[in-house]
Amino acid sequence: MSEPATVPPADKSMDELVALCKRRGFIFPASEVYGGINGFWDYGPLGTDLKNNLRDAWWNDLVRSPPAGPDGQPLSLVGLDSSIIQNPRVWEASGHVGGFNDPMQTCRQCKKLFRADHVPDMLSESDWPKAAADAAGVDPAGTELTPDVDGLRKWAQRKAKKVAPGLALVRDPDNVLTAMGSSLGSFAGLLAALATPPGEEAATPCPACGGDLTAPRQFNLMFETFVGAVRNEDARAYLRPETAQGIFLNYRNVLDTMRVKVPFGIAQIGKAFRNEVTPRNFIFRSREFEQMEVEWFCHPNDAQTWYEFWCAHRREWWQGLGLSAENLYLRSHDADELAHYAKDGCGTYDIEYRFPFTAPGYGELEGVAHRSDFDLRQHQEHSGTKMEYFDQERNERYIPHVIEPSAGLSRGVLALLCEAFTPDPERPSKVYMRFHPRVAPIQAAVFPLVNKDGMPEVAAKLYNDLRGTWKTQLDVKQTIGKRYARMDEAGTPFCFTIDGDTLQDQTVTVRHRDSLQQERIGIDRVREFLTERL
Repeated sequence: MSEPATVPPADKSMDELVALCKRRGFIFPASEVYGGINGFWDYGPLGTDLKNNLRDAWWNDLVRSPPAGPDGQPLSLVGLDSSIIQNPRVWEASGHVGGFNDPMQTCRQCKKLFRADHVPDMLSESDWPKAAADAAGVDPAGTELTPDVDGLRKWAQRKAKKVAPGLALVRDPDNVLTAMGSSLGSFAGLLAALATPPGEEAATPCPACGGDLTAPRQFNLMFETFVGAVRNEDARAYLRPETAQGIFLNYRNVLDTMRVKVPFGIAQIGKAFRNEVTPRNFIFRSREFEQMEVEWFCHPNDAQTWYEFWCAHRREWWQGLGLSAENLYLRSHDADELAHYAKDGCGTYDIEYRFPFTAPGYGELEGVAHRSDFDLRQHQEHSGTKMEYFDQERNERYIPHVIEPSAGLSRGVLALLCEAFTPDPERPSKVYMRFHPRVAPIQAAVFPLVNKDGMPEVAAKLYNDLRGTWKTQLDVKQTIGKRYARMDEAGTPFCFTIDGDTLQDQTVTVRHRDSLQQERIGIDRVREFLTERL
């Protein structure tokens, strides 16, 4: 039987995926019994296993069994687990106190806050701009628009009061329509005209209520906290907004305690916290998330070679976990996107994934940045600790440059979920999760066909034999069809059924998740079967 075709991201429903994640125990809203808290999520049993499998694959492939570098030799990488809260001077030196900001706008009517760079996308997703286009009789993609004034007036007096109550058009229709003019250059211009109070400068409309937004102002994304019993300026600290600084702070400790020499890397997986103004798109942009980062220390003259190596390696790695090549894109940052640590000649590539909510475009999955010597030099200056490295082979002292492959573990989980989500109306479950076997939260399931006649005992023996090596589930309840459906939604690649024939000839039925093919193999070959495929 041939493999099923990949479903394009644009044809996948995020609403259906989110519902499956809740129904099958992948991801739950945090504090759900109290109404939740925006930007925070809890991982259920299957989600925890999926995330841990992705985390372990990353750690294994980079730290336990590092890849070969450009010279064909295995890379030198060591691990680290640094504290979430560091001395606040760390964030002054790193530039986060002064430069880790997002432009924020506030709606003057509904008082909601928005990231300025998110507003255009949010307007395109909002319902009221579409309703305004219908009322005006215009095509949002058109130019030199001539809106239907009477249609807009009727809409303002009726439906707009519910969907866009803050709109200037709703609050003062006659004066807004008079000031609007008969021809506008774009749909964005029309929306701005509808949101601008008479006599004021053109306003950006609020995606939620249509009200006029304030001018952007800078908003620092770090969560503040206080250390100790006294809440004053001296006790102020921050939850880390990235895991990288903990690595830079321990660069000298690693040099002094481990037998490493440049080039080498320090890897870390851990939680980071950003007070996002508008968390959105499920777990894609949240306020608490996990990162998987490597800081690769190298000679400045070799930085470009290593930069190219890591860009290629990281894209290939994601493909190896099942993300299709057509859904991955390597994009270079424009000059106005570069982070505060970037210098002339340094850059960042984003490995982007085509999520259903970005299709046909892409969203960031992992960044590979050339951070130059910025961080080590900053900490040398602010702490007084020397960050130079003496290279015996070159007989040279220098501060290493750093190449940083930084992946979002949370976003990686979302990409795996989106890639795996495969609608199939012919199945009882109507959908199955096509996870790569390496990351599947349940890798094998064992079923007795019926819960009697000695079958449960044989199933339990096989389950106990497998569970120490692979994540295995034993399921004896309901019909075999319903059990297959549950495993399809969990993304289990192989199910083994013990039936009447098993008791006679010591064979079991193997069901393949993707192709639905079934075959008989000896029960003594199950471990070999899984070893070959997992």
